[in-house]
Amino acid sequence: MPTNSNAQRITSTEADIIHHFRGAGDRLEAETRVLDAAIRDIVIRGNRVTSKAIIIYLIAELESTTDIVQLDVLRHCLEIVVGRTPDDTGI
Repeated sequence: MPTNSNAQRITSTEADIIHHFRGAGDRLEAETRVLDAAIRDIVIRGNRVTSKAIIIYLIAELESTTDIVQLDVLRHCLEIVVGRTPDDTGI
């Protein structure tokens, strides 16, 4: 879980996503590591952790990865994040 100083950067939707991954235990272990790396990178860059930022990070990783196993993990992580992210209103 993010440190207290980083908690301000995470909204309730993103907290729900993190809780979902962490609550899955071993079943989503690889995906949780990917999500943690995404959050860490977003925070290190000084950005706010949002579903959009996580999705953009995961897509960038998908585009730059050639490892088939890692591609599957990234794809599954992206599917979960997108599935748990509410639709934008007005679009």
